[in-house]
Amino acid sequence: MKLLLLAVLLSISADWRAFGGSHPKPACRYPPSQWCRSLEIAIECKVQKQCMELRAIRANETVPPVSITLYYETLCPDCRVFIAQQLFPTWLMLQDIMSVTLVPYGNAKEVPSANSPFTCQHGEPECRGNMIEACIIHFTGNSLAFHIIYCMESSVDVLGAAQPCLQLYAPSVSWSSVDACVKGDLGYRLMQANAAMTRALNPAHTHVPWVTFNGEYTEENEDKASSSLFHLVCELYKGVKPPACNGAPVKLSRGLCKMQ
Repeated sequence: MKLLLLAVLLSISADWRAFGGSHPKPACRYPPSQWCRSLEIAIECKVQKQCMELRAIRANETVPPVSITLYYETLCPDCRVFIAQQLFPTWLMLQDIMSVTLVPYGNAKEVPSANSPFTCQHGEPECRGNMIEACIIHFTGNSLAFHIIYCMESSVDVLGAAQPCLQLYAPSVSWSSVDACVKGDLGYRLMQANAAMTRALNPAHTHVPWVTFNGEYTEENEDKASSSLFHLVCELYKGVKPPACNGAPVKLSRGLCKMQ
């Protein structure tokens, strides 16, 4: 929790300093983390000049970021802990040198159940949660979707938080479009794609969270990611390390949802 709190405080502080210590006019519907997401948002929030300046001092773009892909399932307790305590806080502080791809599927199987074309380890609610998050990623893109999914996964009620989290971070995306995706052919096709990605893992996954770095999986990196992802990303990045990487690593306990 200390790492999560630090990440949130650093993010808020960075936004505040970067934009001259003043918030946008009330007409801006977006949180500070989204002000530079697009030119349209920057103009609406009256921060286009500051966004242009920020992009001019970002990490060296000739060096590829550390690419992280998380294979997970929405109601796995250990996946939720990893997202909330490791992946999202690390991404908040190091997003200029890392990219994150989320693949909600995990230990599910393409075996039809009573209410779903899939069978999930934590039951029908998890199948729906996986599809909700897949649809949110489809409509909003990985970066914005990550805020929404973190909001969901760190809530007491993951599925119940989906609609308010979507409205908070992506007010231009209607819940009805996500719901239609979940209930229709699009959601099914998105989950089939996630199933195919998960099946293609080499080595095959045996538990979730399952994390690959630059497309590769090693037990050593997974152990490091589960206890101190922030330190590992700094270690793997080949460019000039950002100032945040100069801090000492913080290690947390790990957990896994093993396949049944």
